Amino acid sequence: MFAIAWGGNEFTPLLVMYRDVSNFSAVTVDLLLGAYVIGIVPALLVGGPLSDRYGRRPLLLPAAPLSLVGSLVLASFAQSVLALSLGRVLCGTALGLVMAVGTTWIAELSVDDPDPGAGARRASLALTLGFLVGAGVAGALAQWGPLPTATAYLVHVALTVGTGAWLLRAPETRPASTPRARGSLRGDLRVPSVAHRRFRRVVVPLAPWVFGCVGSAYAVLPGLMRSHAGGLPIAFSALLTVLTLGCGVGIQVLGRAIDTHRSARASVIALVIIVAGMALGALAARELTLTLAFAAAAVLGMGYGLALVAGLNEVQRIAGPDDRAGLTAVYYSFAYLGFFIPAVLAVLARRWTYPEMFGAGVVIALGCLAVVASGWRAHLPAQESRETLVGAENRCATSRSVREDHRP
Repeated sequence: MFAIAWGGNEFTPLLVMYRDVSNFSAVTVDLLLGAYVIGIVPALLVGGPLSDRYGRRPLLLPAAPLSLVGSLVLASFAQSVLALSLGRVLCGTALGLVMAVGTTWIAELSVDDPDPGAGARRASLALTLGFLVGAGVAGALAQWGPLPTATAYLVHVALTVGTGAWLLRAPETRPASTPRARGSLRGDLRVPSVAHRRFRRVVVPLAPWVFGCVGSAYAVLPGLMRSHAGGLPIAFSALLTVLTLGCGVGIQVLGRAIDTHRSARASVIALVIIVAGMALGALAARELTLTLAFAAAAVLGMGYGLALVAGLNEVQRIAGPDDRAGLTAVYYSFAYLGFFIPAVLAVLARRWTYPEMFGAGVVIALGCLAVVASGWRAHLPAQESRETLVGAENRCATSRSVREDHRP
């Protein structure tokens, strides 16, 4: 998971480089950033449910070669938008498999841990550390290393080969079901837990902000601060990315104390942080000072980190054993919608200023906060299970009473 996340995010700090070296526009590079969502979402929606049917290992093993080929394409065709898009889609497909299947696999390997949230936290930390280290190394190599458009990707190729081989040692946690026990493939691709009222009321309003936060922090702010980066725009972009994700890692470590199965506390706190981060983003976009840019990136990173682990924990509590990977995939699909925010903002920048658009983000985040807060304790899975059990007991008691009343 760490290696594939590395490959998924090493492109991010290089956005500034592609604008300078390949003469791409801001809209083009932001679309390239979001292009890997085209690979992520189908891999999530198909890979997750299929791993519930065929096992975790067969669905996760292809991720390493897909990511490897994606990096080789990116290293070879720095001037071609079409080739870069293809490379991003391949890396995204690998990341989608890792996020849906790997997250569930880690959760199942952590089932004996006394902390019920340990699996979700380990998975989110593996992903976030991969995003962080990959971006930091890629930015440093592109700024100061040889072959700036290729070296970072070649380093990732070597990492992927090693970890892909290591993955072969991981124990399977869900053996493939027998042909007789399987339903139809179409039926397996359905995820019944999506209809759960808590998923729609708490998880869905939060999910797009997960990557909406990081996209705003390390795809939008570096472009706005290019002329204030001290002549090192790529390194500055990498620094903002590392700061954003480092704060995300830091707050994920505290996630155990913040998250609770009794309410939406972690989700609400995450959205409060996101509101503050978007407000700081508006100030940074207006003032264009390094201090405000760093502050906005740090707060948005904390919002990302807590939102990611809060959503995963909600999913683990809502889903049943037969659609846990499927619901994880749906959650990540909603989350990755946020990666199109930088491209949307770049298009809208022809009409509105970035401070105005960040201000609109504050208003939208406040609306999501109100929705999630209104579902603080609504439709909790444990509570619904107790209510179902009590209802069944009451029906049994009523039935016994009726039979006794009609006894001759």
